[in-house]
Amino acid sequence: MKYIVPIIFLILTACGGPTSRVDENKEQASRAVWSKQQANEWYKDKPWYRGANFNPSTAINQLEMWQEATFDPETIDRELGWAADIGMNAMRVYLHHLAWKQNPEGFKNRMEKYLEIADSHGISTLFVFFDDCWNDTYSEGKQPEPKIGTHNSGWIQDPGKRLYESPELIADLEAYVKDVMKRFANDKRVIMWDLYNEPGNSGYGDKSLPLLEKAFEWGREINPSQPLTAGVWNDELHNLNKFQLENSDVITYHNYQDSAHHAQMIARLQEYGKPMLCTEYMARTRNSTFQAIMPMLKAHKIGAFNWGLVSGKTNTIYAWDTPIESGEEPEVWFHDIFRRDGSAFSEEEITLIKKLTSDE
Repeated sequence: MKYIVPIIFLILTACGGPTSRVDENKEQASRAVWSKQQANEWYKDKPWYRGANFNPSTAINQLEMWQEATFDPETIDRELGWAADIGMNAMRVYLHHLAWKQNPEGFKNRMEKYLEIADSHGISTLFVFFDDCWNDTYSEGKQPEPKIGTHNSGWIQDPGKRLYESPELIADLEAYVKDVMKRFANDKRVIMWDLYNEPGNSGYGDKSLPLLEKAFEWGREINPSQPLTAGVWNDELHNLNKFQLENSDVITYHNYQDSAHHAQMIARLQEYGKPMLCTEYMARTRNSTFQAIMPMLKAHKIGAFNWGLVSGKTNTIYAWDTPIESGEEPEVWFHDIFRRDGSAFSEEEITLIKKLTSDE
């Protein structure tokens, strides 16, 4: 969600690619990491996935999207319709364990409603469970109003520091992941499970590794038909990167850099020999633009998920570290494609996206 340092690494542990870390004693109950052959067999008949990280414009964060009182199917339907109109066929969508804990069945039913809407527009979904980005505290109920001109002022981590203050929360997190994944484990509308967004962000570093390991363990015990993954994003997090790349069924990553740096990252990750999806890109003022990046991703059949669809309460038209106190619209948007009335920030971008998606 926030790309901090250039990725020049990548830890290529063996010529044969990633290996499983599944405990041998659990082989009967848990699946192994997909081999290159399994991963490519899964991907061979899949379309080129292209879409956005989606949060409806009426929600400031994951809780506001998924809590019963503020779940907004009308806005979701309208905005996913705009995405479909320009040829998008996939969305990456964040969940939150606290929305599940309030009412597990209600939460899963809202997920079902979302999937029905998305599917009606020909859009598949990649769900995200945990996240180390932005605010480390949160509470159920009414969510805060956006801070004027400030990027993602209300976005929340999951589980954030609550796990370290209350280690017993791990039982709820296990129940959450397994319950949700079991419900949709064979749902063809779900592309894959992104278990943990940017583990180690917000200064957590290796402190996030135990939960990351548990998330993969829980996912393997459910053994969904969809792949499990967690995207690499920061080359300084050596232990996390190594675990993510060794244990992901397919390779996912984030890159908010220009086309030359992005191409270098693609080349290194291709050495794993598995399907690839870029689950975050597109920051216009950092030269990560649709024009520079999207054609390259299509050429390699790498999934392309830019950050943001419709400008709204997340305020992601503003750059990460440069708030605009007046709330004036920046001349160049950082993220997002549409305004709330459906008009586009850039008709040139819309033309390009339509051209790239029209022959798929």
